[in-house]
Amino acid sequence: MNEILWQPSSEQIASSQITHLSQQLQRKYALANAEYTTIHQWSVNHPHLFWEEVWQDCEIKSSVPYTQVMDTPKMPGTSWFEGARLNFAENMLRYRHEKQEAICFVNEAGKTVSLSYQELSQKVFECAAGLRAHGVQQGDRVSAVIPNCPEAVIAALATSSIGAIWSSCSPDFGISGIYDRLGQISPKILITANAYQYNGKTFDCLEKIKGVLQKIDSIQATIVIPFVDTPFELFAKSQKWEELLAMAEPKPLFEQLPFDHPLYIMYSSGTTGIPKSMVHGAGGTLIQHLKEHRYHCDLKKGDRICYFTTCGWMMWNWLISSLGSGATIILYEGSPSYPDISQLWNVLERLQITHFGTSPKFLSAVKKAEYVPQEHHQFPSLRVMMSTGAPLSIELFQWVYEHVKSDLHLASISGGTDLISCFALSNPNLPVRAGELQCKGLGMDVHAYSPAGESLVEEKGELVCRTPFPSMPIYFWNDPDGEKYHKAYFDVYPNVWAHGDFIELTDNGGAVIHGRSDTVLNPGGVRIGTAEIYRQVEEMSEIVDSIVIGQNWEDDVRIILFVVLQEKLTLDAALSDQIKKTIRAGTTPRHVPALIYQVPEIPHTISGKKVEKAVRQIMDGEAVLNVSALANPDALQAFTEIAHQLGTSPPSV
Repeated sequence: MNEILWQPSSEQIASSQITHLSQQLQRKYALANAEYTTIHQWSVNHPHLFWEEVWQDCEIKSSVPYTQVMDTPKMPGTSWFEGARLNFAENMLRYRHEKQEAICFVNEAGKTVSLSYQELSQKVFECAAGLRAHGVQQGDRVSAVIPNCPEAVIAALATSSIGAIWSSCSPDFGISGIYDRLGQISPKILITANAYQYNGKTFDCLEKIKGVLQKIDSIQATIVIPFVDTPFELFAKSQKWEELLAMAEPKPLFEQLPFDHPLYIMYSSGTTGIPKSMVHGAGGTLIQHLKEHRYHCDLKKGDRICYFTTCGWMMWNWLISSLGSGATIILYEGSPSYPDISQLWNVLERLQITHFGTSPKFLSAVKKAEYVPQEHHQFPSLRVMMSTGAPLSIELFQWVYEHVKSDLHLASISGGTDLISCFALSNPNLPVRAGELQCKGLGMDVHAYSPAGESLVEEKGELVCRTPFPSMPIYFWNDPDGEKYHKAYFDVYPNVWAHGDFIELTDNGGAVIHGRSDTVLNPGGVRIGTAEIYRQVEEMSEIVDSIVIGQNWEDDVRIILFVVLQEKLTLDAALSDQIKKTIRAGTTPRHVPALIYQVPEIPHTISGKKVEKAVRQIMDGEAVLNVSALANPDALQAFTEIAHQLGTSPPSV
């Protein structure tokens, strides 16, 4: 059993929202006790009762009541809260008549902007009126290539108030990265910024956006936010943000829509081709996020929550939903370590944040810099620190308690874009053990499966979920028969969601994530598909073939690229730099490999597929067990020699 690093006090347990819910369920359904294991088991045995209790306890606003919570359970295809009519934005703005702060924006230069719930709501109504004036209707797509700013939240809520569908990308994507995503969904409107700043530098957005507009002809108008104080010129069918907000008379309208009306389009990492476009429903996103915020994170009205994220990661969507609990969301834009490693800790202290979310990569960087936050700051408001994107090591768990704050609920959480939420996460009533996620999520029937479909405890297995949950994607875009959807999750175990993570469930009810069970790269917690890199690299005339993997390295993952060059070419510093520049220009800085090596050939299966897993195993010092599946097993020798050089020698192949 891993070391217990923190336990809640009896007073904390008594006042938590999960205690309130648990005691309510125990009384109403005559449960043996209100312990978490009992409540969780009941929630997965009786999902129709559990999700109805969440709906009622969270006081979800709907203009028409539901007729039944769920129909016959099946995956995929369960229908939830049939008959209900609601609006996501209306639930987010339930406190719209209050002067409490809703959004606090801060950037790396220290600029701060604040909006009350009243002010935010007014901006949402103005933005929605402008979008309607542009002809945006239910089901239309409003896209964004945008920094993490108040305008992004305003536009997303305005879009959902109409019943249109929101889809956003981070502005550090290149043209092809943006097109691979937004090009699939034929958006009517594109919202962007003139530029953004990172690490003290300014990066123009508009030239890139012009390139995107040449490739996506469905875009009828482009809205430009003057985000950076630099001059810019508008272009055809474009207008400034303030002009959009002044186009029409704002009205407090919330279209009343079915529970599963589409809200967001999210994107997979693009491992095997262009990213899959996952459509998430308004009701499922709403009820799942309220459950996680209130019961698992104990987020309450007046709390102040910050998650370091971009608008291209699901944690941004998750953060927005905090408004539904009456919290203040802190939007941080820029580098977490500019002008120095103290930056985010200064923000944390100055803005009195109660819930802070980050990644193991950031915590590891602070640790390596030998910066001790508690020697320079005081965090009296901070109650919960969340970490996701990659497994949080035992050493980093310990470091947080030794060097950040000893009385802190450190919450390692894990889920995915696929469910826009978590499978395993935190619990304010349970102890924190080093290296473990505290519990399986309420209503989430999570198991570790063997290849034969046996449920395992204290053994590594495939993370699966055996019963439906409301935040499953309602469908994939451009997947009319559901084939892509079914293949993504249900090909391995029929009628059981297989997620693609290796998980170990502990006998105390916790979980340990051992990384991806597929080939997704995960540097700094940002999921990157290998195909995104291949599409850039293999367009270069010098490169014949390539393979890219993520190697476990210093509490994180580093990307290593291997290339086969044209005859007589050698990988020198100039070509290596050119490869990195090409990748950066077409994708994002996070896609750029840490190391590049030249090899004589790439291992392929008999059917011609690159064998990324075998290369990754070699680089991580593991044995390759499926050599017989390779068309050219001798190709592995070069990778073994490189592993020797890096000091990660695998057993004999």
